[in-house]
Amino acid sequence: MHKKNHISDGELVTQYVSGNQKALATLVKRFHKTFCNHAYWIVKDSEVAKDIAQDSWKLIIDKVATLQNPARFKSWALRIVHRKSIDWTRTIAKQKQQKNDYKVTKSIRDIPLTDISQEKQQLKKAISKLSISQQQVVQLFYVHELSLKDIANTLKISVGTAKSRLYHAREHIKKQLKK
Repeated sequence: MHKKNHISDGELVTQYVSGNQKALATLVKRFHKTFCNHAYWIVKDSEVAKDIAQDSWKLIIDKVATLQNPARFKSWALRIVHRKSIDWTRTIAKQKQQKNDYKVTKSIRDIPLTDISQEKQQLKKAISKLSISQQQVVQLFYVHELSLKDIANTLKISVGTAKSRLYHAREHIKKQLKK
């Protein structure tokens, strides 16, 4: 079902690089929906997918002159869209992890000092003097009852680092409680 006047992608790229703006418009009409669909397949959000496709077009337009084989435009451009989509999902995952890390440390501080025994008040005070990373490990180990392996996975650290933080946190708490 090809039209008689169908121009290949490679020819359109060559024409655009030579200065023909209509060739770019034809490429955009031909591929924009494909780019949006590909981005949506990865990010699962239509508005974000449209933004990724738009950002990808900016990069494609800037770099199309460096394309060595214009006939491979579609796969080259889709690879750009794919990478931008993956980058977006990684950024969102990182932001969620940072938000969860903040919630863990914040929850220790939210334990009220009233209505608890003197010993518990001293313990809470000693925990609050720990570094944030040690507070996280203490919270996950004692409050959420996670194993060291699960703590390591949650905080994206090695099991050895989790053990070390827990050990040093315990030692610091012991010193604080002896005072």
